[in-house]
Formats: sequence, structure tokens, C-alpha cells
Amino acid sequence: MNYYNEIKNKLIDNEVYSRVKDYSKERHKVITYFEIGKLLNEAGGKYGDSIIEEYSKKLVIDVGKNYNRRTLFRMKKFYNVFNNEKVTTMLTQLTWSHYLLLLSISDYDEIIYYINISKNNNLTQRQLQEKIKSNEYKRIPIESRNKLNKNEILSPNDLIPNPVRIKNSNNYEYISEKTLQRLILEDISSFLKELGVGFTFIDNEYPIKFGNRYNYVDLLLYNIYVVVELKVTELKKEHTGQIMTYMNYIDKNIKTIEENDTVGIIICKQDNKYVIKYCSDDRIIAREYELV
Repeated sequence: MNYYNEIKNKLIDNEVYSRVKDYSKERHKVITYFEIGKLLNEAGGKYGDSIIEEYSKKLVIDVGKNYNRRTLFRMKKFYNVFNNEKVTTMLTQLTWSHYLLLLSISDYDEIIYYINISKNNNLTQRQLQEKIKSNEYKRIPIESRNKLNKNEILSPNDLIPNPVRIKNSNNYEYISEKTLQRLILEDISSFLKELGVGFTFIDNEYPIKFGNRYNYVDLLLYNIYVVVELKVTELKKEHTGQIMTYMNYIDKNIKTIEENDTVGIIICKQDNKYVIKYCSDDRIIAREYELV
């Protein structure tokens, strides 16, 4: 096989295709680069990696300056990373720019996670980059990762990362619950994205009345109704009792009969798995926070 001519012809075909079939050019590009990566891998095995340097010099002249040594090595790596059976069938679901971000990841389960959330949530390249940079996959609870690997049905709560990253834009050294709330409200859109997909903000200090006395929910969100309480200490058993009371109030007085039961999220300085383990309501979850 003349590897060079095969690679050159595929690249020329892709250049022509990208000008004519705009709606599917990214899909064609991804397939083409994967096939070229396979050819480069085979050629390298036969002639050594120096062949890529040789090919790149010719391709820059014959096809275009974009096909330099760096680009060819990326195509080869693309093939080597994504030729696993688990991900090959998913190749055309993202753009080449998305895949460039995933080349540094070696864990196939992590790759599949980012492919799926990018596809399902229509993430841009920049949005995907932010998630990878924040180590979102590694912050998802192990139990949730196991569910993902087994293709089990997940609830929105399963994908809330731990710790939850909160922007400390003012570089506060002392953090009180009010300060933590202020930081969240200053960039509420980032906080909602950090929690996952589909969360919307309803109100802060949301009033609920018990008899003649008012209590105030730190944050009330909606995906289903979600009560969020902020604690700058280690999680304690009385925190679960407090949030459970608020959840029950929302269930009985605000949510409709068609809506699912309210969920509670306690964002705290330090998790305590024993408190959650022996909590009587599995709708309550705890997540540590991390100031960034």
C-alpha cells in the first residue's frame, strides 16, 4: 500500500467535501481523520515514526499548510485513543475540536462520560473544556460512575459533583454561611451549571411559615423542587432534620401532585457519610464545597 497517496487522497476529498456538504462536514472530517490516523499508525509500524515527518512536509505542499507534523501526530493519537470498541461507534457525535480536548484522557469510561454529556447537552468546545478542566468526572460520586458504566438510569442528583466548586471572586478568607450564599448568588448561573442540567433558581431566603414563625430556606431551586442549605461546618445530624422539615413543607404546600417529591442538598464544609447513611430520607444528599 502507498500510505502517502492514500492519506493525501483522503485529505483532498475531505477538503472538497467540507466546501460542498456543509451540514455534515464535521462528521466527514472526524471519520476521515480517524481513517488517516489508522494509516499513519500502520505506516509508522512499518517505516518508523519518522515517516510522519516525511509525510507532513509533502502534505503541506500538496494539500495545505494545516496538515503539518503536529496535526498528523494528533490524527494518529486520535486513532490510538478512540479505536476502542466502546467509543468507536460514538465517533461522529462530536466535532474534531471536541475530540482534541479528549485526547489527553486515557480512561475510556471518562471519555464516554464527556462524549455523552457533550452530545446530550449540546456543549460547545469551550463548555466541554471547562468541565474537563474542573475534573467533573472525577468529582462525581463513585456510586454514580458505577451506574454510568452499567447504563443504569440516573437521577439529576446522581450527577451533582463532590466537591461542588464555588467561585470566590472576592477572595474572602473568612467564610460564613451568609458569605457563602453571597458568593453563590453573585454568579448563580455558574453554580447552577455546576450542579448539573436543568436546575433553575427560584429564590434565596425563601420564607416558609410554621404556625406564627417564619423559617428561611437558603436557596430554593427547581428541577424538581430542590431545597439547598449551606453549612460552613462538618455535616451534623441536626442539619438533615432541618432540611427534611423544609422539604416536607414544600411537598405539602407548594409542589403539585403531578410533581416528584422535593429533594434536599446540603452543601457543607466537610461531608459525614455516617450522618447520611443513617438519615431516614434518601432524598437528602450532602456535598462538600470547594472555593475556587
